[in-house]
Amino acid sequence: MLELTMATVSGEDAGATAGMTMADAPSEPGAALRVGRDASVCRLVTPDDWLFISRVHLEFLCGADGAWQLTWLRGSQADPASEVRVIVGEYTQPLVYGGSVVLPHGGSGEIVVQDRTAPRSVNVGFYHEA
Repeated sequence: MLELTMATVSGEDAGATAGMTMADAPSEPGAALRVGRDASVCRLVTPDDWLFISRVHLEFLCGADGAWQLTWLRGSQADPASEVRVIVGEYTQPLVYGGSVVLPHGGSGEIVVQDRTAPRSVNVGFYHEA
């Protein structure tokens, strides 16, 4: 099971958890969870006017072995309007535009999508149940 919690944070409400949303999916091959502005395909949806987030920005996909992979999907622009970091414990890893990373099995952490032009972010916490 992969559990996600998402909070959208802007400069004026940094530290607030209001508006937090959650989604989960069983660790079965092919299971997917998506984050973005398009509510028709994303389980976690960001505000429509937050254009630094693509219509479908992040995809969590469960592989044949039950491991979850996170991919920052490429949008319509050559250069992204945001930066993505994966934080697990003391370790922070930037995720390249169009890149993927396997989430730790039985672990937890956070993915931060930071707007490059304003003090706002989308913070997605994850817990991958062993």
